[in-house]
Amino acid sequence: MTYPALRPRFFSRIRSLFRPSLAAALLTSSQIAAAAVELKVDLKAEKKAISTDLVGIFYEDLNYAADGGLYAELIQNRSFEYSATEQASWGPFSFWDLVESEGGKGRLGLGNARPVHVNNPHYLLLNVEAAGVGVGIANEGFDQIPVEAGEAYEASFWAYQAYMGRKWGGAQEEEEQPMPMLARLENEAGEVIAEAEFLIAGREWTQHSATLVPIKSTDKARFVLLAQKAGGVAIDMVSLFPHDTFSGRKNGLRKDLAQSIADLEPKFMRFPGGCLVHGQGIHQYYDWKDSVGPVEQRKAFRNSWGYHQTLGLGYFEYFQFCEDMGAIPIPVVSAGVCCQHAGDSPNRGQEGLPLDEMPDYIDDVLDLIEWANGPADSEWGAVRAAAGHPEPFGLKYLGVGNEDAITSIFKVRFKMIRDAIAKRHPEIVVVGTVGPFASGEDYDNGWEFSRELDLDIIDEHYYVEPNWFWENQQRYDAYDRESAEVYIGEYAAHEPDRANTMRSAIAEAAGLVSFERNADIVRFASYAPLLSRRGHTQWRPDLIYFDATEVYPSLNYEVQRLFSVNAGDFALPFRVSGLAEGKKLAASVVHDSESADTIVKVVNGESEAISATIDLSSAAQRQFRMRAIIFAHEVASAVNRDGEAPVAVPEEESGSVGSRFDRSFPANSLTILRLR
Repeated sequence: MTYPALRPRFFSRIRSLFRPSLAAALLTSSQIAAAAVELKVDLKAEKKAISTDLVGIFYEDLNYAADGGLYAELIQNRSFEYSATEQASWGPFSFWDLVESEGGKGRLGLGNARPVHVNNPHYLLLNVEAAGVGVGIANEGFDQIPVEAGEAYEASFWAYQAYMGRKWGGAQEEEEQPMPMLARLENEAGEVIAEAEFLIAGREWTQHSATLVPIKSTDKARFVLLAQKAGGVAIDMVSLFPHDTFSGRKNGLRKDLAQSIADLEPKFMRFPGGCLVHGQGIHQYYDWKDSVGPVEQRKAFRNSWGYHQTLGLGYFEYFQFCEDMGAIPIPVVSAGVCCQHAGDSPNRGQEGLPLDEMPDYIDDVLDLIEWANGPADSEWGAVRAAAGHPEPFGLKYLGVGNEDAITSIFKVRFKMIRDAIAKRHPEIVVVGTVGPFASGEDYDNGWEFSRELDLDIIDEHYYVEPNWFWENQQRYDAYDRESAEVYIGEYAAHEPDRANTMRSAIAEAAGLVSFERNADIVRFASYAPLLSRRGHTQWRPDLIYFDATEVYPSLNYEVQRLFSVNAGDFALPFRVSGLAEGKKLAASVVHDSESADTIVKVVNGESEAISATIDLSSAAQRQFRMRAIIFAHEVASAVNRDGEAPVAVPEEESGSVGSRFDRSFPANSLTILRLR
């Protein structure tokens, strides 16, 4: 490796809050002598093949990332399964209100005697004693339900007719009548802005649906379901879903939020966690089988972050999202142990599935591979095909475990799972884990264990202060190229107040150039966490924030995007000289075979601009076309504010340069030079 452990010296200062023009960034002849810092690229040397899939995303359902977030469902507690085990104040009717209109009188009951499906055990019994204009239920969604005039929304629910008239001793002719019902959207003023009629008849569960098209827009609609005669009706799986989802998928994703993720052009997606995977008890792990098939048959549960997870966004939707984005799917399953912090016992809570249960659990893992890759006529491939995807998804990587304590309990179960996969599916690459930190006992034991098993890829995690990325520029230079490759599955720069500052974004850019220089061994890297709903944030910082109507990408988001869309397939050797000790400058140089561009990335983490000479004189050509992309802000503590323009956006310039040219790199900046 030719990149030395050196730091930059400042020889000029950029005082503008904005990016300089190309003419301003290129130094004048009178300034050339001052540019003692030099980045010299050897374009004749042998290029090093690197991962073309380096920058991707990690998705975990925390901060209401799924329900109330990426999953487009607008109704909260749609199947009456909320409980106090999730939040102390919650129950099956949380976020539902009883509606008694103009003389109507009724009450809500909870049923479990004959559910739609065993995985969805509870349902509403709506008892209407006097109909009035209507008796029913109303829901205001996740804080609010935004609807737009002229847009289509699918309203649906499952129901059966329990009785008509009086529950006991009613007239026979009443019992033979169907129950008329209305589904409505109302605005804040109580106006009906969309409505559909239904008739409920018979004791068989039946799904009813209609398209609602509001005549007025509102950010705070209310969904209302009303029975219009005396009687009793059982109701479950009440849904309001926009037709306009990402890629037009049914049961799909919120369009603007999914698009913001797709705009990152992620090369892979790791899901569904994270700590979510192994859960807070040995039998509370995320079971992928609960998340596939018809949504009314999926098994909702309390997730590791203390709220309800419908699994409407499940494995099928995850794989489909990967396919829509062109991203490699990297699902993660439990290693047969729960979190070491489970049971309110920090660092002492790890338990393993009983060994006599492990064969069944391993079969579930093998079934996942068949579900993803098996033919449409295989047992689990048929489940995938029935959902609308007869072709295999092409699963290649499977994570086993997440940040687990590397104990004997873990090792025994991990090896059982790994050995079974290797025997049945040698084509699947198992991704191991080395705990939650960049060093320490679990890290050391995890790497030792990975070498014993000869694993192909290891998942490292670290949440660290911004300066850590500058102090660890050479971390992966020294990694054994004969050992496992690295997946940096979760990382972020954490300020003391956990803010998404320019300083943290630029520190992560410094980390990314170190990953890119070593992408012959660092195969994947993903920032974490990805999403956070405003008002429901459990963990900061995050890459993308959102509320019911808007999406707010962070400064860190822009760094991830810039690296993803300016990737290469070969690393070029280079040398930086003339840097003062202790200064923060980092760089990488890659070649993109598709565009034939040489891509130089320079990260300046200092509060002053840096002047440097870029030397490409090893090339035969003496003139290059250059496109420069500059992402900078002179205030390191700057952050984006919701509802305001970003404090920094990438600026682009183009022009021509010689094989040796001088340039100023702004304070707190990532500069990308694409040379051809």
